[in-house]
Amino acid sequence: MTIAAPDRTIAASAVDLTKVYGKDDAEVRALAGVTIDLYAGEFTAVMGPSGSGKSTLMHCMAALDTPTSGTVSVGDTQLAHLKDKALTELRRDQVGFVFQAYNLVPTLTAEENILLPLSIAGRTPDAGWFDTVIDAVGLRDRLRHHPNEMSGGQQQRVACARALVSRPSIVFADEPTGNLDSTSSAEILGFLRRSVTEFGQTVVMVTHDPAAASYTDRVVFLADGLVVDELRNPTADSVLERMAALQVRTVLPTSTGKDAG
Repeated sequence: MTIAAPDRTIAASAVDLTKVYGKDDAEVRALAGVTIDLYAGEFTAVMGPSGSGKSTLMHCMAALDTPTSGTVSVGDTQLAHLKDKALTELRRDQVGFVFQAYNLVPTLTAEENILLPLSIAGRTPDAGWFDTVIDAVGLRDRLRHHPNEMSGGQQQRVACARALVSRPSIVFADEPTGNLDSTSSAEILGFLRRSVTEFGQTVVMVTHDPAAASYTDRVVFLADGLVVDELRNPTADSVLERMAALQVRTVLPTSTGKDAG
């Protein structure tokens, strides 16, 4: 299924994207020809049954993995055309990441972790934007703390601030609430929602949680390494209904191929 694009700015796109791991009997076809546009200024969730290819799609579109075939573009830049240095610069300057495991440096303070991508790039932070992000995630009184002095929710808020402080073109979040309790999850999802609504950020989130998906503008559903459906203005109930239908689809005899996350 190809998702038709409305007349909106495209932040990132994939065309006929495939990803195959292994060979012969060990071959796993994680993506089987995905074509999709991700729109600027939107919060998009990517969902699907286990093994549907959702994490693989995000990793390929975030330039963390290389597709077997097909094309990925961030803005007007096609990733396949970039040499290693340019690809590193694109990941550093145009793409933000939020992962389930936080990925903070334990020896650095919260503030140092947040500013780390800019420090590596040799860039000076925009003081006004830094203050806006810090206040939005509610970390003003935690900037001098190290990760082991913060709760999981606070650490993930640091990770969110780090992803946004460089003002990337797009932020990818892979199960960002997977390690959090319901209260902390709501705080992170609320912040991601605000970053889109108030700051015009573009966020793409892989999740298995219908409640998390209800914070987004659009849910894209994968099955068997393909985009098979989408839902706009989702609610937890409407997402759960679509997911149940996809689970049935994946166990039908007509479903073929091996897939990965």
